[in-house]
Amino acid sequence: MIPLLIAGAVGLTASIFGTPYAIRFLRRREIGQFVQEDIKGHAHKQGTPTMGGVVFVSAAIFGWLLAHVRIWSPDTGFSLEMRPFSPGGLLVVFALTGMALVGFADDWAKYKRKRSLGLSRSVKFGLQLVIAALFAWGASLAGVVTEISFVRPLGIDLGPFFFIWVLLMLTGAANGVNLADGMDGLAAGSSSLVIASYTVIAFWQFRNPNFYAAVDPLELAMVSSAMFGALLGFLWWNAPPAKVFMGDVGSQAVGGLLAALALLTNTHLLLAVLGAIYVAEVLSVILQVASFKLTGKRIFRMSPLHFHFDLGGWPETTVVIRFWILTGIGVALGLGFFYGDFLRLSDLL
Repeated sequence: MIPLLIAGAVGLTASIFGTPYAIRFLRRREIGQFVQEDIKGHAHKQGTPTMGGVVFVSAAIFGWLLAHVRIWSPDTGFSLEMRPFSPGGLLVVFALTGMALVGFADDWAKYKRKRSLGLSRSVKFGLQLVIAALFAWGASLAGVVTEISFVRPLGIDLGPFFFIWVLLMLTGAANGVNLADGMDGLAAGSSSLVIASYTVIAFWQFRNPNFYAAVDPLELAMVSSAMFGALLGFLWWNAPPAKVFMGDVGSQAVGGLLAALALLTNTHLLLAVLGAIYVAEVLSVILQVASFKLTGKRIFRMSPLHFHFDLGGWPETTVVIRFWILTGIGVALGLGFFYGDFLRLSDLL
């Protein structure tokens, strides 16, 4: 439990105190947000510093690293030593860092071109493909279960198609968080709740190893705890009215981490419940595009979904807080499914 507290505290501290320095750095270099012209009422956000995700990603990794430092133990007393790094922790940090680099490249392209469009879809997908392939290879070496899972494996083994499943989960989660990153605090607040739920899930799996086949769950809990703290620190500055945006570097990183945590804890489909708001954001875009192409009519005033309510007259803070509430409901429901399964397995239900 102590490593989790250290990881979370360090992530929070580094993020909340490091973000103001990043804001000043980004302002001096005029690295700001480019707002689409068709998003009414958000023109005032043009030029707000972006790429703030670099801070909380770095803070989370720093928190995870520092949580491996042990300065006291009951057996040896005070002594400086490092806990060993395990494959599970290295894999989720790889997914986090790899997807962050993809997002950074996208943000940098926007900055250089001075517009809201970054990397082409083919380039971004190609980079995500590399991350997914390397993650799937590493996960297979670490002994990951290659069956589709909900709160545990369902007996449907993907075999060689596991790589495709990894790619779908990485890109799906990354795009979901990215689409939600359209209002001040929306993505940071909602993703902190989902990340927190994975801290609980992974630590519970660590404490009950006879029931679960997760890959190094304590390490997974340490990374998610560090990211939870880092996101809270970032949210302090990203809350409405935002002084900094996370950018693609942040949303891609969070999405990659969520997918990696779901894959290594064997809770693939549970992620769709915990992060139901991201599923809704993605589906709103798919339905909007399909409806317009097939019928020439739009289902929503604008997609992703949060802009539909924005154009319907809801104040931005109302949309953000209500989406946080919906995320909290999804997290409570997902944790309920997970704990209910544990009660059934332990004959307590």
